[in-house]
Amino acid sequence: MNTHSKSLGSDVVFEKAYCEYRLNRVESSLKTIESAPEQTDKLKELYGQVLYRLERYEECRSVYTDLIRNSQDEYEEERKTNLAAVVAAMSQWEKASMEDLGLPESTYELCYNTACALIGQGQLTEAFNKLRQAEELCRVSLADDSDVTEEDIESELAVIHSQMAYIMQLQGRTDEALQLYNQVIKLKPSDVGLLAVTANNIITINKDQNVFDSKKKVKLTNAEGVEYKLARKQLQAIEFNKALLAMYTNQADQCRKLSSSLHSQNPSHPRPVLIQAAQLCREKQHSRAIELLQQFSDQNPESASCIKLTMAQLYLVQGRPSFLSSTRAFKPFSSLKYKDTFVSALVALYSHEEDIDGAIDVFKQAIEHFQSEQPGSAAHLALVREAANFKLKHGRKKEAISDLEQLWKQNTKDVHTLAQLISAYSLVDTNKAKSLSKHLPSAETMSFNVDVDELENSHGATFVRKKAGKVVGESLPKDQVELKKKKKKKKGKLPKNYDPNVTPDPERWLPMRERSYYRGKKKGKKKEQIGKGTQGAMAGASAELDASKTASSPPTSPRPGSASGSSTAPSSSGVVPPRQQKPSSSGATRKKAPQKKKKGGKGGW
Repeated sequence: MNTHSKSLGSDVVFEKAYCEYRLNRVESSLKTIESAPEQTDKLKELYGQVLYRLERYEECRSVYTDLIRNSQDEYEEERKTNLAAVVAAMSQWEKASMEDLGLPESTYELCYNTACALIGQGQLTEAFNKLRQAEELCRVSLADDSDVTEEDIESELAVIHSQMAYIMQLQGRTDEALQLYNQVIKLKPSDVGLLAVTANNIITINKDQNVFDSKKKVKLTNAEGVEYKLARKQLQAIEFNKALLAMYTNQADQCRKLSSSLHSQNPSHPRPVLIQAAQLCREKQHSRAIELLQQFSDQNPESASCIKLTMAQLYLVQGRPSFLSSTRAFKPFSSLKYKDTFVSALVALYSHEEDIDGAIDVFKQAIEHFQSEQPGSAAHLALVREAANFKLKHGRKKEAISDLEQLWKQNTKDVHTLAQLISAYSLVDTNKAKSLSKHLPSAETMSFNVDVDELENSHGATFVRKKAGKVVGESLPKDQVELKKKKKKKKGKLPKNYDPNVTPDPERWLPMRERSYYRGKKKGKKKEQIGKGTQGAMAGASAELDASKTASSPPTSPRPGSASGSSTAPSSSGVVPPRQQKPSSSGATRKKAPQKKKKGGKGGW
């Protein structure tokens, strides 16, 4: 078509734009469509697809709305499905509010797109129910086709199951989500975009654990054609997770490379800088991380809140909480300044520095903000309660009176607050304390029908009242006098050979060597040495069997190995010869046990 563009003219505009669209030359396809002399229905259909790929959702919705309104053919259901997809994308990526366009939910594609739109609005339970409905419709519609197998049905349901797992993950049901994700991966669907999203979500569940599985899954996100199947924010999230995975696997250079690339693509996005700072912290370079964050905060004031919070955390890690108490450090937190968690953190930091006045001032500013914006709200009263408790804890009862009065006026039946208020007034104005004490409930209304003795004797009682001691000067009747029981002494055990008629040895407690009658052991004759000769030989028999000691034989020098192990015939002396062992081939009866080699260099043991 490019070669014969002059002869073809405008007759093949749609075909050319469609080819460019399928070749992923979306920008060229858009120019070809816009250059057409006439916008036919075919071109409008293709125009809507191109705008969707370019993420120009508002224009795309207008195109499909116009097509549905002005055309009546067999493709109406497909157009409504595409329009529902556009609405879902706007809800998810642009956080646009859902509009009721009156689209039916007669097919599983329409139900699925409606569920995606509900996810973007945070309505997870409703979205999960829609996905269940889409699953049922899909099974029913495919069951009628005899050519469709069960594997084909499961493959078609894979995208629905993956979205179900995503909802479970958002709801904190990570084990169920992981199981469903792995089922989708095992099916090996042909949609590379679905595989990439599923693998990425598994990586987010693994986090810094099971990194080997994450390294396998990350390969699925690098498949060819993934960039044409996913939205820009999806691809961005995958790249962020790749950088984090490189950090968790101690690939510092790869992490820096990926985060730098992300920063160049999104200079105002804080996440690449946060990843770089996290990598520096892993390398114990906290000062450089703070400098990097400070530089980004100065260049991008709109993102200063999250950056400053990270800097505050790093200062705490360095043991420098004094930085946090300065007013300058909290100027960027105007949007977070009055949140309960932020107030709690500030109060804790001021308390750490023993600056009670600074902590009370934080409470005061937050209470004034809620007093003007949301008076009487739950958040307002909760702050007042915490401020009052904080002041009472640090002995500022006079300052806590106004907070306690405000709380008591909101709920006059709150006895606990009233008691705190009376206690605070007792140090300032006793008359006011007495007048307020009249509002306390009487003792009769507060008493309960409780049997104290039964309660103390019940199972699990941890405290029992001690009986009152005897009052000095009072005499008690004899029948009420309690005598202390004397403990019986146990009789000692006597030795087995004890004789009561014999006086025991007075020196029996001394060691034998220290007794007066000890004379030491008698030195007797040495016992005949047994077993000093060869194995199995007897002392008496060895002399008789020794041929060297006979008069007829000349003396010979001993030979090694010619002991009792040699096989000798029984002698005629009548002495039983020693038991012989089976001789070895060398004539010796015993082999020397192998010894352990000493630990050497390369050989080991």
